[in-house]
Amino acid sequence: MAKSIMVQGTMSNAGKSLFTAGLCRVFKQAGYKVAPFKSQNMALNSYITKEGLEMGRAQVVQAEAAGQEPSVLMNPILLKPTNDQGSQVIVNGEVLGNMNAADYFKYKTKLIPNIMASYQTLDQNNDVIVIEGAGSPAEINLQEDDIVNMGMAKMAKAPVLLVADIDRGGVFASIYGTVMLLSEDERKMIKGIVINKFRGDVEILRPGLRMIEEKVNIPVIGVVPYLNIDIEDEDSLSERIAVDKTVQAVDIAVIRLPRMSNFTDFNVFELIPGVSLRYVKSMAELKNPDMIILPGTKNTMADLLWLRQSGLEAKIKKQAADGETIVFGVCGGYQMLGETLEDPFGVEEGGSLAGMGLLDMKTIFSKQKTRTQVEGKFSQLDGVLAGLSAIRFHGYEIHMGVTETGDTEPLTHIDIESGLQVQKTEGVRKRNIMGSYVHGIFDEEGVAVAIAKCLLNKKGLDSTSLKRLSYKQYKEQQYDRLADEIRKHVDMAAIVNILEAGV
Repeated sequence: MAKSIMVQGTMSNAGKSLFTAGLCRVFKQAGYKVAPFKSQNMALNSYITKEGLEMGRAQVVQAEAAGQEPSVLMNPILLKPTNDQGSQVIVNGEVLGNMNAADYFKYKTKLIPNIMASYQTLDQNNDVIVIEGAGSPAEINLQEDDIVNMGMAKMAKAPVLLVADIDRGGVFASIYGTVMLLSEDERKMIKGIVINKFRGDVEILRPGLRMIEEKVNIPVIGVVPYLNIDIEDEDSLSERIAVDKTVQAVDIAVIRLPRMSNFTDFNVFELIPGVSLRYVKSMAELKNPDMIILPGTKNTMADLLWLRQSGLEAKIKKQAADGETIVFGVCGGYQMLGETLEDPFGVEEGGSLAGMGLLDMKTIFSKQKTRTQVEGKFSQLDGVLAGLSAIRFHGYEIHMGVTETGDTEPLTHIDIESGLQVQKTEGVRKRNIMGSYVHGIFDEEGVAVAIAKCLLNKKGLDSTSLKRLSYKQYKEQQYDRLADEIRKHVDMAAIVNILEAGV
């Protein structure tokens, strides 16, 4: 039987996911077998496990920090928004169906057996479980039949740590308001408060810490500074994509689609010296990059219409036709590059839509979702990206649609699919335009650097200083740094005592 502790927050983006990952790393380094758990996650960024099951990327990051293979046991319910009113509901890694918010609110308690079955399996196979909540536990309109915050804490009999973001102001009001909006028994479950994203002299903060402790009768066990640590953030509020970046020697522009998913696919480019990775949503922002990436999206047809109406489609097509800019589509972005998109079953918008017409292919959306991990290598390429030829990669496919290709060349060759040896081609290329269904295709050691070198060489710039980098090793270093900061700024002895005492 595992000991459990739960991390809740005063608001969305308070730092729950990162703090949970940090605790997982600290406990792992202390010799515990530790697993993360989040009963219900809402996100467009998802991952496919070795078993071909779908889960949220935040728990993947936490699993990596814990030194564990990601499993849907860690995230039994995933909600992927399809529009402002509804989501695709994924249970135990499989699609249950689409529901609007009202219907799901009525239905969700039926999923408690699934939640507890996953939790109990982790409970039997680990020493520690670090549970993450969602949003705030004080959303009084959602407290009835809650399954992700205090409702989950009660089911798991887990003591709670409350994380509060001081960077956006009003931290003491948010702590007091959160605690006071809970019932008396729920307040008693909160055993410690962590102030997150602090900038400045902590001594100036101490009088406020003492006062809030007196008002809510809960100790503040840590003040974590604003950390310059590079760990994947799946939250739609991620600051990474909002930063206005200076254009460098190699300029890569990712189109910031309204329903963009899995933007973590491109993080590796930010590690390469001389490469700028920008997220753009207007013609003025696009300018003249060396490479344009069309990312994945939860609604390809709706986002293609947005691309068309914004004028970005026409500008991308013009730059593609000039032959000077690489255009690379991933998953939904790949589907957009074709001649047509057909949706006979109403998976997205229904009907059909003309694509961008840059590649000779068409996509037909289907009810069946493709979910698989893959490994392979790039085809023998010519042109600007010839340096990518035969480089190996691994990643995963997750899409609802089949793409039929015409007079095209394959971008990659897949030799392992869901752990089995296969021989098949994947993706399409035509001169400077290419696309693939594979998420994570840039993460493998050597891929992103090879692209950067090719783009530097095209411009007549020296690329010899760029070395292959291991994104996996880099992430491990970041998890270790996060654990160091938590040990430095949080009373881990108090957390261990809370863990041991339970509720």
